[in-house]
Amino acid sequence: MTTSELARQIHAASHLTGDFVLRSGRRASEYFDKYRFEGDPVLLDAIAQAMASLVPNGTEVLAGLEMGGIPVVTALGRHTGLPCAIVRKQAKSYGTRRLAEGADIAGRRVLVVEDVVTSGGQIVLSTAELRALGADVREALCVIDRQQGGTETLAAEQIRLLSLLTADDLRTTA
Repeated sequence: MTTSELARQIHAASHLTGDFVLRSGRRASEYFDKYRFEGDPVLLDAIAQAMASLVPNGTEVLAGLEMGGIPVVTALGRHTGLPCAIVRKQAKSYGTRRLAEGADIAGRRVLVVEDVVTSGGQIVLSTAELRALGADVREALCVIDRQQGGTETLAAEQIRLLSLLTADDLRTTA
């Protein structure tokens, strides 16, 4: 499937219009309901297959951010064969009490995986915590870059944003 065909399918499955408040606090008149493409196993598999070619050489672990990055990283791991870590927003006070569950990240090159990036704020926070745990994080990979400052915010933290699609890609498919 081509990227433009994939963009059309994502747009058809997840594009909503109305008045939406984003995680960043910004308001938007259009919204891509990520759960609609993450909850469709056939579409999610096609997304992960397309994203696999964007994984930088040398990546040792894929780290999916809670919550939207988890289905994406799991599907992407199937296509790359790379081990996955699930990154919580906050470590639990019980069980293993770990921030990053699954694959070990210390001393390894880790690619942060997210579904939709707006400001990049959660990636910045999670990357700082992963780096403090010994991870080598240089890039983040997302399904959709909303093109609202995330690339620049991440670059200021020495994180290169890679995206399968941008908001412009999805608008041109409508």
